[in-house]
Amino acid sequence: MSNSETVKNELRKKALLLSAFTIAYNLVEGVVSIYLGISEDAVSLAGFGGDSLIEVGSALLVVWRFRGENDESIRNLAKERSATLGIGILFGFLGVVTAATAVFRFVSGQGPQSTLAGVVISILSLSFMFYLWKAKEAVARQLDSATMMSDARCSLACIKLSVILLLGSGLFMLAPSLWWIDSAAAIALAIFIGKEGWEMIVASRAKQFTGGCCG
Repeated sequence: MSNSETVKNELRKKALLLSAFTIAYNLVEGVVSIYLGISEDAVSLAGFGGDSLIEVGSALLVVWRFRGENDESIRNLAKERSATLGIGILFGFLGVVTAATAVFRFVSGQGPQSTLAGVVISILSLSFMFYLWKAKEAVARQLDSATMMSDARCSLACIKLSVILLLGSGLFMLAPSLWWIDSAAAIALAIFIGKEGWEMIVASRAKQFTGGCCG
């Protein structure tokens, strides 16, 4: 095996490790966020948790790509196209449900019981996702991989969602009279989620589709 092939194999292993970490972290984050979001009536936190679980599916798609790209590449690309389309639809569905719930709570004048969990989870997410975003970008450039770069953009999207959750949760803690902040943050989350889903759907249907969660 040549030196270049050895380096590429090591980079693939690193890509798989990053994906495994993404799966493990987002699985825990998603379950905890949804549970606390429901128990504390914090719809933005619950929506954030739903996005985290879909990020798990995106990371699994990346694992599938790198483990199978040495053989049957045409069949694997077709599977990735179908899986990416499915994930995009899930993102769109999640965005619609999150927005509808937020609008209902806004119209009915309902606010969350507490947003401390949202502050804590968003800060943790920012610390982990920033590392994952930069690490995935570095590996993507070294592998010249569109799939890995797309997954890096998903981590960047998660950072944006975390910032929105942190701002919404923090403002409510400082000024509880702003009960509508949580619903507003949830609507912002829904817009980001829906945009991400639409980009996946468009990318999965493009002739130049190369795999990955965001195109």
